[in-house]
Amino acid sequence: MAKLLVLILVGYAIYRMFKGRPELKEVHRDADREEETFRDPVCGTYVTREDAVIGNLEGRKLHFCSMSCLEKFREQLETAEKNSIGGEK
Repeated sequence: MAKLLVLILVGYAIYRMFKGRPELKEVHRDADREEETFRDPVCGTYVTREDAVIGNLEGRKLHFCSMSCLEKFREQLETAEKNSIGGEK
């Protein structure tokens, strides 16, 4: 019985050496994968979709690096609208 247990353990050890650990393979695949990045329209920083703060402008998604850049963009839009309305009179 002991010989059978030793044989099973040795077989499993050999299997793991050739098969490898699955958790290590996942890490390598993620490290090799390229992520799509987006340029922040305010400061020019590149951010991934996962890290971005997303804003909407006329149905178009804009990706920002932070809430402060999103707020600055909104302020710039408001200022531009006020100036265009004031310039038309």
